[in-house]
Amino acid sequence: MKKALSGFYKLPKLLQIILLLVPGVNWIVELFLRIATYLSSKDSRDLIGLILAIIPPTAIIMGWVDLVFVIISDEIAPFKKIL
Repeated sequence: MKKALSGFYKLPKLLQIILLLVPGVNWIVELFLRIATYLSSKDSRDLIGLILAIIPPTAIIMGWVDLVFVIISDEIAPFKKIL
């Protein structure tokens, strides 16, 4: 999964945090992250994450969860393990 998201991970940590903090931008970033995750794994749980990312309020909440994970562990939340 990290290979598909390497563009996001190459960004400075502060920029990652800003992108995930602003709600409108957060939704777009979350959508792209979930598309990349699904395309790299083709797992049904990642498909569920992608479908949830299409719905703006759900995607914004998922993005804020990702924000916490980026701050703590330098990677996005593993929704595959949660779902």
